[in-house]
Amino acid sequence: MTETIRWGILATGKIAHAFARDLALLPDAELTAVGARRPESAAAFVADLAPELTGQERPPTAHGSYAALVDDPGVDVVYVASPHGLHHEHVRLALEAGKPVLCEKALTLNTAQAEDLVALAREKQLFLMEAMWMACHPLVRDLARRVRAGEFGAPRQLVADLGWVVDRPETDRLLAPELGGGALLDMGVYPLTLADLLLGEPDALDGVAALSPAGVDLNLVMAARYPSGAVAALTATMTAHSPRTAWLATDRGRLDIPAPFHHPELVRWVEYDAAAGAFREPVQLDPPEPLVGTGLGNEAAEVMRCLRAGELESPLVPHAQTLRIMRQMDALREQIGVTYPGDRPANG
Repeated sequence: MTETIRWGILATGKIAHAFARDLALLPDAELTAVGARRPESAAAFVADLAPELTGQERPPTAHGSYAALVDDPGVDVVYVASPHGLHHEHVRLALEAGKPVLCEKALTLNTAQAEDLVALAREKQLFLMEAMWMACHPLVRDLARRVRAGEFGAPRQLVADLGWVVDRPETDRLLAPELGGGALLDMGVYPLTLADLLLGEPDALDGVAALSPAGVDLNLVMAARYPSGAVAALTATMTAHSPRTAWLATDRGRLDIPAPFHHPELVRWVEYDAAAGAFREPVQLDPPEPLVGTGLGNEAAEVMRCLRAGELESPLVPHAQTLRIMRQMDALREQIGVTYPGDRPANG
């Protein structure tokens, strides 16, 4: 791997712009190429990013197809930023071209597709990681480590919520079944992942939801129980201005994660003083390392660390975690009655 790692971005939506801007903050990264379905879309993306890329010797190449992007010899790793329903196709395209991949969450529509991609990456000895940036966030990483080490006592209750009003046409990726629409894959994956990081794998998980006329989940509540006896209440919505906060109550106090909990600016520990019968003053937890941009930069830095170390998966977002959460989402979708055209077998 070259000293400067050269990135290609596949698709040019909102998250691709945010990722590219954080990537520009990393001195050992370079955005070499961008691929879109139409040449003018790729060119517009490059032009829009020009102010952030003034430190590069040359602007990124604008490719008018995804195939041209993954075949570009100047690209070391591909970031897949297309909608969920296209991830399986696009990640396979990149892996078949011999490129390591960072793919937006959710990795795929279902477990079968995710297992197919993991198997292909392992067969080709290529790095693959789901872009669960929350798990790479310095505050979240440190919080999860300290909770698992028992520093705050025994976890008993987790409450986490993510949502906002989605006022878009039914053809939008967030609402279209063929693109993996619905609150679960786009928003609910974050509370589920936070619960996984803090509490482990549940031994019971149930969900209820309100569905759109097209059959995607608009409002979702998930209840989980863990082998330790801890429980979690996890919510996601596309129809309301929810708090987007999280808290974890333990037998010693409470950890508060203000909005937005999936990329927080701070975490507070509020310990209960049993002798005084009151909570002590909140203590703010310090991150172990700086936040890069919005946190997407930390995710990119972890990918580059893995590539330089020759690792095929990240310990922060291992394949087992991605598949575990995907199985949970499959089970929840079965309970709430949400199906996607992509639910047929991965290679079917």
